[in-house]
Amino acid sequence: MWFRHSDSLPAAARGTARQLAHRIGLLPERVGEVALAVSEAATNLRRHAVDGAMVLRVVRTDTEAALEFLTVDSGPGMADVPAALADGYSSGPTLGIGLGAVARLADAFDLHSLPGRGTVLTARFWNRTPAGRAAAAAGEPTVAGLTRPMSGQELCGDAWAVRPAGRPPGPAPDAPRAAGTPLDWSVLTNRAPRTRSVPGPGPESTAGAFLLMFCDGLGHGPLAARAASDAVAAFHRGPAHRPEEVLTDLHRVLQAGRGGAVAVALVEPAAARLTFCGVGNVSAFVVDTVTGHRRSLPSSPGIVGHQLPAPHPVRQELPPGSAVVLHSDGLTDRWRAADMPGLFSHLPVTAAALLLREAGVRRDDAGVVVAKGAW
Repeated sequence: MWFRHSDSLPAAARGTARQLAHRIGLLPERVGEVALAVSEAATNLRRHAVDGAMVLRVVRTDTEAALEFLTVDSGPGMADVPAALADGYSSGPTLGIGLGAVARLADAFDLHSLPGRGTVLTARFWNRTPAGRAAAAAGEPTVAGLTRPMSGQELCGDAWAVRPAGRPPGPAPDAPRAAGTPLDWSVLTNRAPRTRSVPGPGPESTAGAFLLMFCDGLGHGPLAARAASDAVAAFHRGPAHRPEEVLTDLHRVLQAGRGGAVAVALVEPAAARLTFCGVGNVSAFVVDTVTGHRRSLPSSPGIVGHQLPAPHPVRQELPPGSAVVLHSDGLTDRWRAADMPGLFSHLPVTAAALLLREAGVRRDDAGVVVAKGAW
């Protein structure tokens, strides 16, 4: 849920955060901490940002749920991030708890800021229970992304999804989870791959492999959003584990609607390789986070659901510590990692928010997903 920069932002975000936190079962004390942290972050955004927004969303495992918020702005930025996180620091009147207290209250906290460019802040809150602590300790997700509807629209025609490769087909998760969080948080984390066999596309299959899908529904508005939602649901239900097979399955599902541009990547962390197949104008890159060099992954022209060309999967080695980025044409593909210092040294969701701020356009739906793991 997006909140735009306005005088009413703190109150609106705080009230919605309370409702969401209650709805997902956070305990009363934790709900109060969430509301306090959201108020502090939203007040800072309203006071200091030139242009900004706050995102509230729910993150789920199979048994637990957390509330996560992000703030994204084009404000003055912070010249000294460690000082800004110190107790007692303030550049103006705030609620008084400070960003350092927000960082301590959150189970996960991340902050990227550049003077004169703006700030991206991420905070996540699990329950203060044994199960909640276990979910928080499981590690950060390898994959995270954001979608934003074009100006004047409520629904977004961009969507992404991720699932472990080779798992048996099952029911699609609910809409919030399908649109923006891993199906299994514990499998898709930035820890080393589990020591277990995951069936994949051949005898060289490796543990920890996962499939990543991005769909840009044709056009915008409710029909585009329906196409993207159908693609996400079919992706989670489907048994295919090769990108070209996934595209063929999605083509059948999307024939009844608008169709869209779709890209699918199979990431095999232990083998440090990626297999990619795309149709339409979804941009895909493998970025060397050390050198900043990015390699574009080609898609074929066409529309999944209407004009599916013969699939042409490509295989790409993954440099150590590299990142995989997929995004719609709601972001310009001319961005450069070198222009955003520290981009990939942060959490995937922070990197996605930074890319959306720097490369996003307002005249179209926009969506971006970042995968960054231990390969």
